[in-house]
Amino acid sequence: MLSKTYGGAIYGVDALCITIETSIETGINFMLVGLPDNAIKESHHRIASALEHIGYRIPGKKVVINMAPADLKKEGSAYDLTIAIGILSASEQIKVDTIGDYLIMGELSLDGSLQSIKGALPIAIEAERKGFKGFILPQQNAEEAAVVSNIDIFGVHNITEVIDFFNKKKQLQKCNIDIDALFAQQQNAYNYDFSDVKGQQSVKRALEITAAGGHNILLIGPPGSGKTMLAKRLPSILPPLSLSEALETTKIHSVAGKLRHHSTLIQSRPFRDPHHTISYTALVGGGGMPQPGEISLAHNGVLFLDELPEFSRSTLEVLRQPLEERHINIARARMNIDYPAGFMLVASMNPCPCGYYNHPYTACTCKAGAVQKYLNKISGPLLDRIDLHVEVSPVAYKELNSNQEEENSETIRNRVILARERQSQRFAKAKEIHCNAQMDGKQVRTYCNLNSNGRLLLKTAMDNYNLSARAYNRILKVARSIADLENMDEIGEKHLAEAIHYRCLDKSNWGM
Repeated sequence: MLSKTYGGAIYGVDALCITIETSIETGINFMLVGLPDNAIKESHHRIASALEHIGYRIPGKKVVINMAPADLKKEGSAYDLTIAIGILSASEQIKVDTIGDYLIMGELSLDGSLQSIKGALPIAIEAERKGFKGFILPQQNAEEAAVVSNIDIFGVHNITEVIDFFNKKKQLQKCNIDIDALFAQQQNAYNYDFSDVKGQQSVKRALEITAAGGHNILLIGPPGSGKTMLAKRLPSILPPLSLSEALETTKIHSVAGKLRHHSTLIQSRPFRDPHHTISYTALVGGGGMPQPGEISLAHNGVLFLDELPEFSRSTLEVLRQPLEERHINIARARMNIDYPAGFMLVASMNPCPCGYYNHPYTACTCKAGAVQKYLNKISGPLLDRIDLHVEVSPVAYKELNSNQEEENSETIRNRVILARERQSQRFAKAKEIHCNAQMDGKQVRTYCNLNSNGRLLLKTAMDNYNLSARAYNRILKVARSIADLENMDEIGEKHLAEAIHYRCLDKSNWGM
């Protein structure tokens, strides 16, 4: 007898419907075809043990299982439950004709219980798109999949519940969640707040501009000056995620298997801080069966690279294209996958190998030329793509011991939100442009007009610092963000001067 059950395969950050065709005929054999990987081939043993444990069995006949489309590589153990139900249906141990109405996924333990799977959310979205009545999956992933509202989501603990459901012995409980209430619940919950930071007013100002325009920033300062502490607080002043951004972010983390059990939507912007020993594959994504890398996990959030010069140069160079294009394309012989990578890059570094170049109290012990050699670990093209270069000075004892209350993240965030609202109105008719940092050359010319004094100021900076055309555009974008924070339609000279001030590494005498 022939039966068909349905599962899903992850392709990039989306899913494809997979048809599991099971045929049981005269003979003795077990054949699994359709480009399964080793984890799927081993499912025979897990399924056999699980069925025997609950009083069922794989029939001693010729069992042929095809995973269609047969030319697409399938991987992972999440097809165990799909295949097991297909075998029971084809052998008439389950006698029901509604199995094809449901998409079924889950990894089986030897006792018949179910383990969690990756990519439940994109699979649920695909199930809804294909018109399935429901999606049956492990209980651990049910709340994640229940974000999709137009399909019944059934979370189950073991295969017995699924068999009893199809044999009409037991009803499964639908998983329902209130998306709006859940989405608003944790948007303002952050572990770090700017009120904890003493002093560093100039750096806080630079981070506020960064958040307002979605810019990239590099913090340069000696050890203990607060670079990492400040960077970790940047997400607390970013605008809250929209529902579409939250869904997109959750899909990426679901595909990568980074969501915790019983998680639903990601409600706060991601903050990823990989160690400097990370490989370029782990950073941008890839592998034999491509997976999202750190830059995609930071999508709609912050990628923080601490001690930037300690990363290998080849690893840093792969950031150049994603920083411009806001996505990364992974090409393989049999597939071509595009991952989103719309992140804000926040990096920090010491000014020299010993860490004390330009320190007000401690003398630098580096040899002549060591500062420039250290800076040269970061290529010019990469530095060119970072909008703000900010020097972080050590905090004096007087500021550390002060009882004066510092401005909290909520206050700063409200100003940032107002600036972003101005940008949303400005780019309302532009596709995929949401903030100043995403403007192309044409939009820069349209929205970043300067008066004669401003043009003269920028010309002087270009000549003195030998700035590139990319740096020219980025200065204008930062100046536009500064003006937006002040609710100004025109970019003034003071806005432009402040933007130029944040290009300290472009100054010809820096590090000399």
